[in-house]
Amino acid sequence: MTTKELTAIEEQLKLEQLLIQKFKMYAQMTQDQQLRTVCEQIAAKHEIHKNKLINLLG
Repeated sequence: MTTKELTAIEEQLKLEQLLIQKFKMYAQMTQDQQLRTVCEQIAAKHEIHKNKLINLLG
């Protein structure tokens, strides 16, 4: 893997982690159960993306 590719993956990992944190926070902030569920599902999807990126590095 090239340095450029590694850098791109590292940047994407940072973005995925940020999205996970944001959507978990949004889920905690809302009183609406449907919205909470959607936010948790989005966070889980980004967790999967993050894990796939980590697997590319390993």
